[in-house]
Amino acid sequence: MSYEVPGSRVNLMSAPTTSRPAAHSPARQPAPRRGAGRAGCLDWRLRFALLSVVWGFSFLLIKVGTEAFAPFQVALGRVFFGALALLAVLLVRREPLPRGPRTWGHLTVAALLLNTVPFSLFAYAEQSIPSSLAGICNATSPLWGMALSMVALSEDRPTRRRFAGLGIGFLGVLTVLGVWQGFAGIDAKGTALALLAALCYPIGWIYVRRTLAGTPGSPVALTGAQLMVSTLQLTAVSALFTSAPAGFPLWPTLAVVALGALGTGMALQMQYGLVSEIGPTTAQMVTYFIPVIATTAGVLVLGEQLHWNTPVGAVIVLAGAALTQSRPAPAARQEATRAARQDAQETARPA
Repeated sequence: MSYEVPGSRVNLMSAPTTSRPAAHSPARQPAPRRGAGRAGCLDWRLRFALLSVVWGFSFLLIKVGTEAFAPFQVALGRVFFGALALLAVLLVRREPLPRGPRTWGHLTVAALLLNTVPFSLFAYAEQSIPSSLAGICNATSPLWGMALSMVALSEDRPTRRRFAGLGIGFLGVLTVLGVWQGFAGIDAKGTALALLAALCYPIGWIYVRRTLAGTPGSPVALTGAQLMVSTLQLTAVSALFTSAPAGFPLWPTLAVVALGALGTGMALQMQYGLVSEIGPTTAQMVTYFIPVIATTAGVLVLGEQLHWNTPVGAVIVLAGAALTQSRPAPAARQEATRAARQDAQETARPA
């Protein structure tokens, strides 16, 4: 899944994630080439729709995968097959992996925050909550990102619009949870795990922005390396805390393979192309389609129950997220800059 951390534009490897949320690469995105067509490629609108469907269905795939495998194993399969997909792209392009112990050290932390922890948390959450609810929880990532950036990123000044977006977004979360009913029918632990997973993404991206911005290497190379590190992390965790699977049933196994190869590997590659062609602002709008598709897939394919407050709350969440990601008009930005300079001059004058 993709979403924009306020003050920067990034891809998020969220759990569908994928989010990412993202939306997910440690490197700064290449400059947009609007209108740059690619011979032989699908129109960007078709690719945008396909990306929305792939990431929206990722929550369904997680649900199916947990029917036969432990959550850590689902997360492991996801990063493993995602890494294979991106490494195949690097092999075809003859691009090298990142170099240097400092870069790999930061990628290790990024892998923990953006892949290992949130992917595992979503898998654990979907053992007790519907995949549709997990998809909606994932959509709160921009809200967490906005709240955290106000504290962690000094250049992101709070505005009335952003504060309003935060308030509206979290009102939507309460609507989804049915707070007036005392959260009846909602598994509190599973929902908390899903919300915690969504919180991991903006924390990870703030870390990436502070440590890996400008690092040499393409987004695919950096993300492929990050998934490789996450594979090692989850291999160790799975060996310590889970036993080997008793078998490999067809549908859960295919779900995990698709989750990694398509929902992480192919989807990220597709998103890089969209960002390059139509710009990050338009490309990150995929975020707002993911919970809709996740909810539809959960209801139609898995037969999950849908109460009125779930879609209504999801719309409120997305409206709040959109407000937190909006930017003031150029004239408003110039006026804000002028006012800030005037305030600084007034402050600097002796009493």
